[in-house]
Parts: sequence; structure tokens; C-alpha cells
Amino acid sequence: MTELLDVRKMRILEAIVDDYILTASPVGSRTLSKHEDIELSPATIRNEMSDLTELGFLEQPHTSAGRVPNEKAYRLYVNNIMDRASLTPDETEYIRSHLNTKVSEVGEVIKQTARMLSGITNYTSVVLTPQMKRARLKHISLISVTEGSALAVIVTNSGSTMNTMLDVPKGMGQKQLEHLSALMNERCCGYRLDDIRKTLLPLLQDEVGEQADAVMDMLEGISADIEKQDVEVVGATNMLNYPEYSDVGKARSFLTEVESGDYLKRVLTTDDGVELTVRIGNENDNPELRDCSVVTVSYRVGDEKVGSMGVIGPTRMDYGKVVAVLKCMSESLSNVLSGLLDSNK
Repeated sequence: MTELLDVRKMRILEAIVDDYILTASPVGSRTLSKHEDIELSPATIRNEMSDLTELGFLEQPHTSAGRVPNEKAYRLYVNNIMDRASLTPDETEYIRSHLNTKVSEVGEVIKQTARMLSGITNYTSVVLTPQMKRARLKHISLISVTEGSALAVIVTNSGSTMNTMLDVPKGMGQKQLEHLSALMNERCCGYRLDDIRKTLLPLLQDEVGEQADAVMDMLEGISADIEKQDVEVVGATNMLNYPEYSDVGKARSFLTEVESGDYLKRVLTTDDGVELTVRIGNENDNPELRDCSVVTVSYRVGDEKVGSMGVIGPTRMDYGKVVAVLKCMSESLSNVLSGLLDSNK
């Protein structure tokens, strides 16, 4: 696509996108002629804009109006600025210092990340909670709830807590559950949660005896729950500040879709091996987000990818700022989570 545009056309296209991001109004040749880095007459710019329109990068809402970029233009723009996106040292320090405050619980770190991401960009932020399977068991309590069911309260070395309901053999009372909890705490503290199912049963085989099958079923229930991830959404109503969502019906549909979280969770859990993705307009396969762009980035604990975060905004979003903020937030969140795990080992 880039071979179609010479340096002058690319500079004009980027200027049009930059202006349209700021104003949401068609951009005219006289406006562009005032840019210091263009230095061309309005007539020359009009000719270049006409060429860009014929090439499919610009649209003209009205005969006498300026031009607006379309999805093809945004895609070229994003591909061109992706590696150049950066924050100022002060912006980077702000993110790192505020995210590195003394927070000792993973859930609060995720909420803080979502709030900061939405606040800095003025768009909608989404953060997928990290998978718990890498965390190590710090304590487990089994509490009888009804005949045949118990509540497992699991505390990890990262400070996060998980509650899950388990099926237990009928007749297994609170004393037996407390005994089982004590065995698990004694033998399995420090094990990664995704290793417990493989390691716990052999360690407890002799002591649980005929209840081994029941214990395995309980561990399967825990294993299924530690694979679950939730989505934290902040700033959904920020979209109402943009003229693209002045229509009440359109705004309502967007809010309903975003707050349900189902599509966003699917986007954030898609593992295509790419650290950062930008989906523009119709690149989103959800009809309610076809007028939006969704930018996502993964975050890690050590070398392991454990979750993702993203920003949703209009297709004329400030891509450079969003990409730079997400990269910085990803690095900072990865460092904070790794620090939580290390400090609680």
C-alpha cells in the first residue's frame, strides 16, 4: 500500500488524519497550507488531495467541503506511526510512579490500571485479569456450605483471593474438610496452582484413602476456575463525549455491548502471538464496534503472557498516543505484578 504514495502525499495524508483526529471536521487545503512541515500552496495541496481521494484514502462529504480520512487511510497511518509512537519522559514517569504505588492485591492493581488507562486516553479502557495458574498457593480453606457442597477460599502469593464452590461427597462434614485443608496447606503451600492437580493427589494418596476420587474431583473444580479471567471495563461513557456517538440509539448499543464484556473478553484472550494489535472499524467483527477502533496489548509476569489490556475509541482516535500509553502501561503492569509475586514467594 505504501508504494502508492510518495513522500509528499504521505505527509499530506498524515496531516489530514492528525487534523481530523483533533476536530472531527473535514480538512481543507487552506488549513493544510498553514502547516509548517508542508509548505505547499493550497492549489498544489488540492491536487494531492484529489489524487488521495482517487486512490481510496479520502472521502469528500460535500462538494465544497474538505476531505475526511477513511479506514484505509487510518490503517496506513497506523502502520506508518506504530514504531514512532512515544511518550515524553514526564508522561512515562507519571504512569510508572502512579502504577507503582503500594498496592498488595492483584485485583486492585488491575482496577487501578483500567482507571489510569481510561483517564489518560479519555477513551474506554478494558483490562483482562491475569490468569491465576502461575500464582503459588499461600493458603486454602474448605468450608462446608450444604450437604454435598463446600466453598474453597484460595489465597495466592500475589495477594489475590479466589472463591469457588466445589462438589464434595455426601457425608463429608466440616471436620473432614478442615482436615483436608490442613493437609493441603501443609503439603502444597508454595506450589503453582496449575501444578496442584498433578502434585497434590500423589502426595495425599495414602492419607485421603478412599476419598481420593472425591479429592480429584474437587481439584478439577479448582483447576477449571483458575483458568477463568474477568474483564475490567472503565470509561464506557467517555464515548458519549465524541460526536460520532451523539445518536442515542447508537450510544445505547455501544454501551450495552461493552458492558456485557463478552466480545471484549474474546478479543483480549485471542492469542495470535502478536503483542500489540490495532483493529480499525470493520476489522472488528462485532457490528456494534464497527465505528470504533480497538487497540490491545499483552502484559506478562516474567516471560509468561498472563493477560491483556486495551483501549476502545472512535476510528479517529489518537493512535500515536494510545499505542505509546499502552506500551508503557503494559511494561509497568508487568513489572508491578512480577514484583508482587517475587515479594510473596
